[in-house]
This record gives sequence, structure tokens and C-alpha cells, in this order.
Amino acid sequence: MTPGVRKLALTAHVICSVGWLGAIACFWALAVAGLTTRGLVTLRASYVAMDLIGWSVIVPLCFASLVTGLIQAAETPWGLFRHYWVVAKLLIAVVATIVLLVHMQPIRGLGRAATEQALAVDEFRDVRIQLVADAGAALVVLLAATALSVFKPRGLTKYGWRKRHEDHR
Repeated sequence: MTPGVRKLALTAHVICSVGWLGAIACFWALAVAGLTTRGLVTLRASYVAMDLIGWSVIVPLCFASLVTGLIQAAETPWGLFRHYWVVAKLLIAVVATIVLLVHMQPIRGLGRAATEQALAVDEFRDVRIQLVADAGAALVVLLAATALSVFKPRGLTKYGWRKRHEDHR
């Protein structure tokens, strides 16, 4: 990759990753509002908005972050499997993507119930609590991935050591 293309790819990755984090923060705020409100309008609006944000913003940013991260890792000196921090970020992104897709189903159900005027303040309490907890956990995980990107802890994988020695020869 030329330096200009590499910077463009890095910029796209940072935008997608930080956008994903910000969208999860908004999602968490809506989940808290939906759980704590006593008003039906706020309750229903929260879950309709969560469904919309989830499918229209969070899921696309999640996939875009994963793809741009793979491009970055494959086309830069960091490599995909050379450094433990890159492997950790890859695992975080893959697991977070799978967990997100699994958890989008209850969100879709609550969004539909809210749209159909069938959702009341005391209904689906366990699912609503779970959404607050899941979004909070997602924030922590994405903040950890962000910290890994900034601090880049040292440590080469066995593959990374082999590649380094091959490159020096």
C-alpha cells in the first residue's frame, strides 16, 4: 500500500471503530431510558430507536470496523498475526460481531412490540435489563480495543518472531 492509501485505510478504520463505540454509547443511553422511564411514549420511542440504530448504524459500523481492521492488519507492518495486540483486537471484533448479531433479535422484538403499541412499562423487564447490561459490556469491550490500538503493548507471537527473523535475513 502506498502511504496515502494506508492513511486513508487507517482513517476509515478509526472512523468506523469510533463510530461503533459512539453508537453503542447512544444505544446504552436509550436502553437505560427505556428501562427507567415510567412514560409510555419514552419507553416505546427508546426501543424503536434502539432497533433502528442497531440495524442501521451499529451492525454496519461493526462490519466496516472488522473489514477495515483486516485490511489495515494485512497491508501494514503490524501484520495480522505478528503481534498479540492485533490478534486480541481481531478476536474482540469477531466475538463482538457474533454477540451483536445474536443480541439483535431481542432488540428487533422489542422494537416491533413498541411499534405495535403492545409494549407496556412493566413488560419484558428481564430483556430490558439484559439490554442495559449488554450495551454496558459492549462499551467496556470496545474501550479495551481502543486502548489496545493506542498503547500497542509489546509482544510478538511465534509467527511474528519467525517473520522478524526471516525479514532480517
